[in-house]
Amino acid sequence: MKRTARCAVALTSVALLLTVAACADGSTPAANSAGEIDENAPVTITVGNRPKPDKPADVAAFDRNVQKFMAEHPNITVKSTETSWDAQTFQAQVAGGSLPTVMSISFTEPLNMIPNKQLPDITDELKLVDLTKDLNPETLKLVQDDKGRIYGVPFEAFSVGLAYNRALFKQAGLDPDKPPTSWDEVRQYAKQITEKTGKAGYAQLTKDNTGGWMLTTMTYSMGGTVQSDDGKKSTFNDAPAKKALQLLKDMRWTDNTMGTNFLYNQEEARQDFAAGKIGMIMQAPDAYDMCVKNFGMKPADFGEGALPQDGGPYGTLTGGSIKMINPKSSKNEIVAALKWIKSQEFDKYTSQALAVQDAKNAIADKGFVGRPGVTPLSQETYDQYNKWREPYNNVPVEQFKGYIGSTKTLKLLPEPSNKGQEVYALLDPVVQQVLTKKDADIDKLLTDAAAKIDARLGR
Repeated sequence: MKRTARCAVALTSVALLLTVAACADGSTPAANSAGEIDENAPVTITVGNRPKPDKPADVAAFDRNVQKFMAEHPNITVKSTETSWDAQTFQAQVAGGSLPTVMSISFTEPLNMIPNKQLPDITDELKLVDLTKDLNPETLKLVQDDKGRIYGVPFEAFSVGLAYNRALFKQAGLDPDKPPTSWDEVRQYAKQITEKTGKAGYAQLTKDNTGGWMLTTMTYSMGGTVQSDDGKKSTFNDAPAKKALQLLKDMRWTDNTMGTNFLYNQEEARQDFAAGKIGMIMQAPDAYDMCVKNFGMKPADFGEGALPQDGGPYGTLTGGSIKMINPKSSKNEIVAALKWIKSQEFDKYTSQALAVQDAKNAIADKGFVGRPGVTPLSQETYDQYNKWREPYNNVPVEQFKGYIGSTKTLKLLPEPSNKGQEVYALLDPVVQQVLTKKDADIDKLLTDAAAKIDARLGR
């Protein structure tokens, strides 16, 4: 997401709370949440993330959920929109005042939005709808201020591992049940895949902020960091990030194991991975869903291992999604939005009947049950949920064995807390140049990027 230093953008509000006068005096109007709560009063909310028409099964499931919710809450009218978070367009949506009452955003957003009063304080309303007791206190920190007040609802979490094509592993004479666990092994495996199959042994995300995102992930796996704890200074211009980039440079120019496409965003990379053009790529386990459902990959060909480490173990990047509420919402709208979030994202975790029904619905809608991941809930709650659904699993869980093991051994390291998407955007060209210019100077690229990023972080 690109942000400028101009007051009108740097202090934009999710619902156009700012005026020219407010920008001029540096103040930000408070959210419009005045009034007493009346849970029975008629209220209308707009919910984002409606599936697009090219996914009719998902649309049908979404509409079914809306109708069920309104039947259970007759005073709440739910309208929907396809508005969804995208690093490239979110700030334009913020500035244009086009955001719905509730929608999903990235983990990277709240720590910047909270100080700018771009999110409402929903602490009391969360207690009212009984939506706090099962939340993971670690992920909840992402939406809290220094006083512990809460400004969003973490509902979906992930950690990055190594996705690999089991069919290409077999063709290359590699054991598909033993993915590489070190970056040295990744390089060796990539050579063997390219030599034996002619396909890209390894590929890297490089554009739409994903280049910086995955460089951050590699840096973490090599014992480095990208940003200081207080978020005021970059820290990547040192050995771990340089080693990560040198590895990519060697695989690209010395080994020639990275194919011919060096400008991938996530969806493009998943499409080529599903088509059998890529042997290995850093991805979270949810890549399985898109690769199989959207791009026709055979379930038997998808494997997911731990994020490779360089020494360590150091850890892997974790992130996810948060439900944000428009700060212009009234208290009644906030409560209605939280009831929607609770019904759609959380009730299934605490009710066996709902957990089982959700699994059956997923199967009926050609979705997936049993795909491993990270939970924003307490581990005990999540384990019980998975146990209820286990008889309905339609994902080859054993092919995620390496990843599942890593969730118990690798630290989950958060994304950069200050202007994370801007950091990623400014690191994209670094990765791109390393992969497209044989004489790319890694030291200079990182020094220049650090100077640009530090200037942003200091604002």
